[in-house]
Amino acid sequence: MLSITNLSYYIGGRPLYEDASLFIKPKDKIGLIGLNGRGKSTLLKLINGDYTADSGSISKSNDCTIGFLNQDLLSYQTDDAIVTVAMSAFKDAVDTQRQIETILHKLETEYSDDLVEKLTKLQERFDHLNGYSMQAKAEEVLEGIGFSTADLHRPLKQFSGGWRMRVMLAKLLLEKPSLLMLDEPTNHLDLPSIEWVENYLRNYEGAVIIVSHDRRFLDNVINRTVEVTQQQLISYEGNYSFYLEEKELRKEIQQNAYENQQQKIRQTERFIERFKAKATKSRQVQSRIKALEKMDMIEEVVDDTAAVNFRFKFNQQPGRYIVTLNNVSKSYGPLEILKNTSIQIERGDKIALIGANGKGKSTLLRIVAGEEPVEGERVVGYNVIKAFYAQHQLESLHVENEILEELLQAGSGKTEQELRNVLGCFLFSDEDVFKKIKVLSGGEKSRVALAKTLISEANFLLLDEPTNHLDFISENILIQALQQYQGSFIVVSHNRYFVTQIANKIWYIEDKQIKEYPGTYEEYEFWRKKNELNNTEVKPEPKPKVEKVQPEQRPKAINNESQRKTLEKNLRKVEEEIEQLQAKKNKIELEMTQPEVYGDFNKMQKAKNEFNVIEDKLQKANAEWEQIAIEIDKLS
Repeated sequence: MLSITNLSYYIGGRPLYEDASLFIKPKDKIGLIGLNGRGKSTLLKLINGDYTADSGSISKSNDCTIGFLNQDLLSYQTDDAIVTVAMSAFKDAVDTQRQIETILHKLETEYSDDLVEKLTKLQERFDHLNGYSMQAKAEEVLEGIGFSTADLHRPLKQFSGGWRMRVMLAKLLLEKPSLLMLDEPTNHLDLPSIEWVENYLRNYEGAVIIVSHDRRFLDNVINRTVEVTQQQLISYEGNYSFYLEEKELRKEIQQNAYENQQQKIRQTERFIERFKAKATKSRQVQSRIKALEKMDMIEEVVDDTAAVNFRFKFNQQPGRYIVTLNNVSKSYGPLEILKNTSIQIERGDKIALIGANGKGKSTLLRIVAGEEPVEGERVVGYNVIKAFYAQHQLESLHVENEILEELLQAGSGKTEQELRNVLGCFLFSDEDVFKKIKVLSGGEKSRVALAKTLISEANFLLLDEPTNHLDFISENILIQALQQYQGSFIVVSHNRYFVTQIANKIWYIEDKQIKEYPGTYEEYEFWRKKNELNNTEVKPEPKPKVEKVQPEQRPKAINNESQRKTLEKNLRKVEEEIEQLQAKKNKIELEMTQPEVYGDFNKMQKAKNEFNVIEDKLQKANAEWEQIAIEIDKLS
């Protein structure tokens, strides 16, 4: 359907892609992954034609249509109702409907048979285009991704950027292009909407490419993973979990291949050194020299898994209760968020606050933080020191400060080296710590703000969507930090993998009440689904099977490996023997130069006999070494 061949693209002389290739089939569900800044969004824009490749080609079949959801659509505004914007996906049907309305208006004053005939044909065409159902389809998709029925006829310009992005997503889903490209679609969706989109995309008839840092979303949608790494596109035939397992296997194979190649190089170099002066071996020596020159070098595996160790220090330990809310109510005019609800946070609680947008999660977080006035009672516990992280904290960073300077001014009392260590955990190393805040990407600013939050020595953290704009490595760092954190925290997040890793309690808002599930997210999800199915047995979804090669399927490889190891063991024994014989030979040669030996016929004769015996053994050992080396060479 679409083919990328030897693609190269440069930004300011720096290659994002070099001779990269990828083939996309009609029903592929591809997750495009990689570190921030590696060119994932750029690749989508190259495919869409927004950018032009420096070399190589991107070709598509004649019937291939492309729909592209990107962050640039956030700025789109119109006075049209959102259902009208979504229905613009049915362009032909909408145009036909307008023509029908025009003729109907004319017929009110200019009745004629020609107009009636034209109207009849247009109505037939409208019916053929499923025009009578397009509004119902648009409403279904819009409500599926979180809009209420009352919202459908509100103008698009009245909604925030995130909600406008949802409308554009709905329009794309309704257009049903043969290739649908989505850049971070879950950034603006709540959990119910994410689950709805997952189900929609799983059953989508065309191909899909998704750039996302939501692991659970990728696992539930994609059947193929493409990693952007080292200017290449590396494909894995499975979802994200399969990719992680397969990548570990490939890394192990690559490392073994690297070590085997290095051993082969050392053996070849020893062969060349030993026989380079021997005329009878000159052809074999030259052959090995050429083989070394032509050898494709295998790179040693570099482990990019970031493991971190945070040392959190609390000057004050809090009491048993962190924050207590008693009969709390919160309203914005006629809109009630909470009504006479009570809940308590205890020391050691690691709470994930989840649920649909518009239920009041961020409002509740601000209430807990004491930044939102409420009716009712909010009681802060003994010795509680809080730190609050939200996206607006990025705006409070001092843009003219360097990263290290920003942390030094945070007042944590930590030394420069301690702060460097913290920044190193957040992937700011060496000279990176002297970058100005103003030149950082959104993801880098998020990491700086998170680092400031974590060094505050607070014993209670409040985090609002902390994984937004973080790549997988940065997310992994935050997970490890929160797992090592000995204090209490409450996190608002729609990232299910993240929540699964860090929470021991789940909060959600239902019927204007704060509800608590006393367990992990996986336990909560099982309980919720069970309730939804009226207590019928819920079987967990099976994990994608990874086909493993059984030993009996590769006896030849195992036999070769076993044989190679035996030969290498024998080779080492022969090398030891050669070294011992060479040492004896050198010793006898030295003795034969002494006057008391070469001046005595009997002693000289005895030394010559010993020398000949050693020389004979050495020749045989060298011949044996050469033969074993050749056998190993055949197996490599």
